[in-house]
Amino acid sequence: MRREDRCHLASYAMRVEDSQGRRYAEPAHPYRNDYERDRDRIIHSRAFRRLENKTQVFTRRYSDHFRNRLTHTLEVAQISRTVARALGLNTDLVETLALVHDVGHPPFGHAGEAELARLMRRHRDAFDHNLHALRIVERFEQKYAEFPGLNLTFEVREGIIKHSRDYPPAAHPELSEYRLRERPPLEAQLIDVADEIAYNCADLDDGYEAKLLTLPLIREGVPLFDRLYRSMERKYPAAKEKLKFNEALKRLLDTLVTDLIHATRARLAERQVRSLQQVRAHRTRLVALGPRLARESQGLKRFLLARLYSHRNVNAERRKLLGCIRELFAYYLARPRSLPAFYFAQTQHEPVHRIVCDYIAGMTDNYLLAQHRKHLGE
Repeated sequence: MRREDRCHLASYAMRVEDSQGRRYAEPAHPYRNDYERDRDRIIHSRAFRRLENKTQVFTRRYSDHFRNRLTHTLEVAQISRTVARALGLNTDLVETLALVHDVGHPPFGHAGEAELARLMRRHRDAFDHNLHALRIVERFEQKYAEFPGLNLTFEVREGIIKHSRDYPPAAHPELSEYRLRERPPLEAQLIDVADEIAYNCADLDDGYEAKLLTLPLIREGVPLFDRLYRSMERKYPAAKEKLKFNEALKRLLDTLVTDLIHATRARLAERQVRSLQQVRAHRTRLVALGPRLARESQGLKRFLLARLYSHRNVNAERRKLLGCIRELFAYYLARPRSLPAFYFAQTQHEPVHRIVCDYIAGMTDNYLLAQHRKHLGE
């Protein structure tokens, strides 16, 4: 971290010089700190590039203008850096965690993740995109002669698995090195809330653009947006509806981000949190919206679930795509020698269903459909 940035870190921030380091020791870089190097390794990874062709909500059948998993990731990074800087957190670590937080997502968004999880339960196993992301950066990214994976710092690997949930130590002994009885640093806690703010606002925008959500429906179902839109009507009475919508949406994003900063800062002060050790020992996570905006945000999530994610047009396409995942999973399970050589070699050490899941989870939307056509026809 640059000296001028270190000077502005809060006492509870994660300092790069206090990192627990890498699994395989490496010499320091002359002009990039370890978190910056991790960021660059992630950006140059195949898994990161593949996000460009992984669904967020809408596939490209609708339009090239809608968010994909990569553009969503960039929006999370932008929000996260803003909040981190305001709170005095380590912006290099935050940016790195934001950029890596979705690399474990399979094709076709959260529906694809739920389908893989269902298929794995048949084998008394599980699929979790955070844990899959850890497998990617530890094993499946093969870029260096000296070590397997990307050899990321402990704090980035910890943040990959712990940014959005807590894993019970007894249920996950394989993760024992990641201090499961402790909270992650604030830099990791921030990612989950920034992620939620980013996709709530973006999905509202894309749903409106796709004409699956109308302005009256949004105003009726999202009171916070309605209040902001009424203000824009008074300020820009002659503007087109779309421009007033854009102005209200921009202020919705700003309202949520501002509240996140103020509420977290107040919470840290109220609970007298002054060190990373206190953050890790705290009984709850500390980065969160205030009570009122948290209720508004939950209302927005419920609205999107009821009116967008469950929309008949979205569901119709989703059923077809999830059928492709199911059929391809069954095909490789019955014919593991059809897997690429690298993945087939892994079946000598792990159950076939796990390796099939790994392979499918790493696919882009287009590649999965192409493999389905190749092996199973249309």
